[in-house]
Order: sequence, then structure tokens, then C-alpha cells
Amino acid sequence: MIGRAARWAGALALAVAALVPSAPAAGADGDGSALVVLGDSFAANGFRWEADAKECLRGETSWPNQLSRLTGTANTPDFVDRSCSGAAIESDRGYSLVRETLDADRAGGFGPRTRMVAIQFGLNDDWGVEHRATLWTSLIPCVFNLADGCDRDAAAAGRITDFRAVTGPAYAARIGDVVRYLRYYAPNARIVLVGYPELFPSGQDSVCLNILGAGAFVQPRGGGLIEYLDRIDAAQRAAAAQLGIDFLDTRALTAGHGLCSAAPWLNGVLDPRADPVGLPFHPSAHGDAVLAAALHERYGR
Repeated sequence: MIGRAARWAGALALAVAALVPSAPAAGADGDGSALVVLGDSFAANGFRWEADAKECLRGETSWPNQLSRLTGTANTPDFVDRSCSGAAIESDRGYSLVRETLDADRAGGFGPRTRMVAIQFGLNDDWGVEHRATLWTSLIPCVFNLADGCDRDAAAAGRITDFRAVTGPAYAARIGDVVRYLRYYAPNARIVLVGYPELFPSGQDSVCLNILGAGAFVQPRGGGLIEYLDRIDAAQRAAAAQLGIDFLDTRALTAGHGLCSAAPWLNGVLDPRADPVGLPFHPSAHGDAVLAAALHERYGR
């Protein structure tokens, strides 16, 4: 039986084969856009409570939008943002890295003038082979489950995505075809794998989420979630090195400003210290501004 990864790679190979003989889509002047972003909700940072996985949402204060303003590409053909809340590297239902890449190419995003392609993916994926869990489907049965907890044994029980399968080579295998695709169509671009911000300090066992800025929900047995976040970070670093692309250490940029810190740069639930109506667990406008400024300082000048 052909596995999901093999089917995904095969689909991309067919897409590349179909596109390579044809002329690239027309961008700003037929040579691509300066800035292209592909990503999940940590990039798109837009939401509606009633939205489903097939709807692509983006927020005005997302780091791609803030970066486009810093680089002077906002509201021009030189900026193509195809990030979508709910997207994953591999997705059976919603937006995937492959789909976003092909959508960006159809919009004229890739060409010799493309200076940067930023990619932020991984947290929404199913990394196991038995339970098919993702982080977001694990919130109720694991993170908010005070009875059973979300310890490191939760992966084996299927209450959280199997972080044991998250490795640098596995991550590189999932994004490798897209990286080669980008090198073909945007040969002069810096490809930047953008890490995730610090939700919780590494190495601890408890996790929490601030509610109304007045108190916190605390899961004292949250080591499984911490382990997953740590492994995603390590896998991204290793994959970037293996594929020869850049890695932006967003966790270092946001250290000390996680969900239950004194000065959070991520949103809790209606927490006035961040964005009161912002997407929980995701960066506030200020957190996204920090990331946009770092990308601009390193790559956008």
C-alpha cells in the first residue's frame, strides 16, 4: 500500500512535470514577486470561530502583512501571501504546503526576481502512523484533560500527535520536494524556514493558558505538549541544515514571552495583555511585529 507521504510526493512530482515545460505565470513584471509567504495559522493568523478547514483565512496584523509593509511590497504584485489558517504540510482536508506553493506560482510569485520565500509549517500535521492525531485535535483529549493529563505517554495512547515521529529527516522529507520546486522557479530567492514562537519554556512539565488576564488554566501534566514543541523546533533546524536553506529561530526571539509569562506575546483567551479577541495560542500583533522586524533585518533590506 502506498503511504500518505509517497502519495503526496507523487502528486507534487506530477504537478512539477506539468508546470516545468510551460512558461511561468506573470508576476509583477513576469519575473516573480519579491516576497512570497507559505504557512499555517502562525503565519496567516486569521480566524472565524465558525470557519472550517477548507476556508483560507488571513489576519491584517500577521507577520507576513507586517513584513510586506516593512519591505515596501504591501498591496503590490511584489508580495504574494498564500498562508492559510488550518494549513499543514500534508493535509487530506484543507490547505497543504503543496497547494499553497502551486497557488503562489499561479499568482506569479516565483521567478528570478523573487528575493525571499518564507515557510512556516509543521504544528498542524499528523506525525503518527497509528492514531492520526494533530495538535489541535489533541487539545480536548490531552491538553485540557485534567483527568488523564498530557504527559509524554499521551502519544502512545493517541491523545496527542506522535511527537516521537518528529525528526529532522522526517521533516526534510515532507518539505524537500517543495524546496526543490522553489529552487527551480525562484533560483535567486533565499528560502527561509520560519520557526515557531515560544509557547512555553522548554523542559518543563506544566502548560497553561491565561483567561481574561485574571487567571490561568493550568495543566500540570503537560510534558507531552512540551516535548512536541521541542521536537518540532529541533526538526526544523535539522531539516533546514539538511536541505541547505535558512532557519529563523523565532523561539529565541520570543523567549520569556510565552502564554503565561508576565508579558505575553501570544494570545490567551480574551486576555487584555495581548490581543483580547486574537486567536488563542497564536501570536499577538506585537509578537508578529517582532518576527516581521527580525525577518526584515536579516533578509529584507
